[in-house]
Amino acid sequence: MKLSKRVQTLTPSSTLAISAKAQALKKSGEDVISLGVGEPDFNTPAFIIEAAVKAMKDGQTKYTPSGGIVELKEAIARKFKHDNHLDYTLDEIIVTTGAKHALYTAFQAILDEGDEVIIPAPYWVSYTEQVKLSGGIPVIVETEEANDFKLTADQLERAITDRTKALVINSPSNPTGMMYTRNELEKIGDVCLKHNIIIVSDEIYEKLIYTNVNHVSMAEISQSLKNQTIVINGVSKSHAMTGWRIGYAAGPKSLIQAMTNHASHTTSNPTTIAQYAALAAYSEQSASIDEMKNVFAERLNTLYDLIEDIPGMSCRKPHGAFYLFPNVKEVVAMNGFSSTDEWVKALLEAEKVALVPGSAFGAPENIRLSYATSTDLLIEAAKRIKRFVINNQSS
Repeated sequence: MKLSKRVQTLTPSSTLAISAKAQALKKSGEDVISLGVGEPDFNTPAFIIEAAVKAMKDGQTKYTPSGGIVELKEAIARKFKHDNHLDYTLDEIIVTTGAKHALYTAFQAILDEGDEVIIPAPYWVSYTEQVKLSGGIPVIVETEEANDFKLTADQLERAITDRTKALVINSPSNPTGMMYTRNELEKIGDVCLKHNIIIVSDEIYEKLIYTNVNHVSMAEISQSLKNQTIVINGVSKSHAMTGWRIGYAAGPKSLIQAMTNHASHTTSNPTTIAQYAALAAYSEQSASIDEMKNVFAERLNTLYDLIEDIPGMSCRKPHGAFYLFPNVKEVVAMNGFSSTDEWVKALLEAEKVALVPGSAFGAPENIRLSYATSTDLLIEAAKRIKRFVINNQSS
C-alpha cells in the first residue's frame, strides 16, 4: 500500500519511542529507570477523579459542543483573568483533545502550503511534524546555550522571509525548562508586529516554575500582541492529567471559530467526562497541586547537583517544567562514541537508564532527563550514569 507523502515525511516521536523501549525492557525483567517520559508520576488528584465519576453517574456521557462545554470555557476564561490578566470571551476559547491537538488544529487553521513557521531549537518534538502535516515548512533557528537556549529578537529578524507566517514560543520550555522574561518577549513581539507574524505561545508548563521569575504570557504584553497570539495550555502537566487529554487554545474569534469547525470534523468534541474533570480542576482549590510542584522543585535541586557532579557534563539550571537538558558533547567524545544518540543507546543497554537524545529536539549535543519520577530513582539513575561515564573513559 502506497502511503501519502504527508505521512512519509514524519519523524516518529523519540520521546514515545524511548518510553516504549524502556517499558519493553521492564516487561522482560530488566531493572530499567526511565527518565524519558514527559508526564507527572503523580496520580490525578482525588477531587478531580471524583468529579469525573459524578459526571458519569449524572449522565454526562453524550456529545458536547465541538469547542467544549460552556462551564469549562467559563472556568478557563476565569483562569486567564486571574493568572494572566487576560480577558477572553467564550467564543475566543476552544477546548481540545489535549494541548497537542490545540497546536495541531491551530496550525491547520493558519497555514497554507509553503508557509514558513519559525521554531527555535531546542524545540518540542511535535512542533516540526505538525507544521509539516499542515503543509507548512519548519524554519529552525538554533539558539545559544549561553543565552539559556532562548531566541533573540535579532535572530528572529534574520530568519524572517516573505513566506513567514508564524513563530512558536514555548515558555517554560520543553526540553530546556528555560523561561522568557517580559523584556525578551516584548522585543520578540515587536518584531512579530512589524512583520505581521502570528505567535503560537505554548504555555503548558506555566504552573511548574521553581524560581522567583514570574511566567509572562505573550498575549498579556499588549492588546496588539493579544490580537496576534494563539495561547496554548491545558491541565495535563499542572494537574497530573496527561491521560485525560484536555487542552485549550485562546485567540482571535475568527481563528477560534475556524479551529472549532476543524475539530467538528476530526474529534467531534473532547471527551465529555474529561471535560467535567477539567472543570473541577479549574473550579476547586487543592493543596495537592502545590504539593506536587514542591516535590518537583526538590527533585530538580537533587538531580541537578548529581548531574553537575558527573565528569564532562554541564547543565544550565532550568526555571520550570520537569526536565534537565545537560550538554554531553565532552562526555560523548570522552567515552569514544560518534554521536549522542549512540551514547544514549549504549547507556540504556549497559546501565538500563533511558534518556532522550537531544537530536530529537534539534540539539544533538544534549540529552533530556525528566525528573518526573521518585527521588530514590533519580539518585540511582545519576549513580548509573556516572558509573557508565567513568567506566567508558577512553585511554
